[in-house]
Order: sequence, then structure tokens, then C-alpha cells
Amino acid sequence: MERRAFLTTLAVGTVGVAGCLGGGSAQSSSGGSGDSGSSSEYDGWFDNVSNYDGTVDRTGQDEVTVKVGTQANGGGNGFGPAAVEVTAGTTVVWKWTGAGGTHNVVAEDGSFQSDYATKQGATFEHTFAETGTYTYYCKPHLGMGMKGAVRVVE
Repeated sequence: MERRAFLTTLAVGTVGVAGCLGGGSAQSSSGGSGDSGSSSEYDGWFDNVSNYDGTVDRTGQDEVTVKVGTQANGGGNGFGPAAVEVTAGTTVVWKWTGAGGTHNVVAEDGSFQSDYATKQGATFEHTFAETGTYTYYCKPHLGMGMKGAVRVVE
């Protein structure tokens, strides 16, 4: 019985390593050509983010909601949508789903930061007055790829 458990573990580990070594993506650490869901438009910010598939256009809306704790990166460790484009003056409201444990929202440039929350329905909001691209992450799950971006246009 111990030998069977060892062989099963070995087989699962080998499949996992083979999956990590396999090709399939045109993206490389040196920039690569990427595809429509590549993170090249964000200088690699989304390279290890499983649910990034482009920027969602929410321009013209006064308020936009981004879910915190969407299914991504091996569990409830994503922002949904991962990247959103809004018009200057838009308020983005991050709303916790209750999945994935404790999350927060931290701007990479330090311009905004939420408290930690776990409870479904908790919210944090920030109004984006200036144009530009604002990348952010969840501190406890940054290594897992829980990242997002808000692109603000005129």
C-alpha cells in the first residue's frame, strides 16, 4: 500500500512538472509576442495571473464594481475583472465575495490601500481622478498572482 501511494504521488508530481515545462504560450520573460490575453500591455504585470484575459471597457460609468475573491490562481484568489478601463472621475468599488480567505487591495504605487477583509459584501472604494494605469494586488496572495489594474482615460 505504501508503494502504491508513493507511485501515485510520483506520477502526480511528474505531470505537474511536465505541465510547468511545456510550451503553449508565446509569452516569454523577455517580452515575447503574447496574444490577446497577454499582459504585455501592462509590462508583464499579469504574467502569473490565471484570470487575466484583456481589459474590460467600463468607460462612461460613474461607478464600477470589481469583485474580490473570484475563482482564479488556484482558488478564490482573483479580482474580477482583473483589468478594467474607466473614465477619469469614476469610482471603483471592490466588493468581497467571501471566497479565498482574507484579502486586501493595495496600489503598487501606494496611492490607495484597503483594510483586510474576509466577509462577503465588504467593500472598499477609490475615485480615480487622474488618467494613467494603476496596478494593484492582494498582499496575502500576491505570490499566487492576485493582481489587478485600472486604466483611467479622459
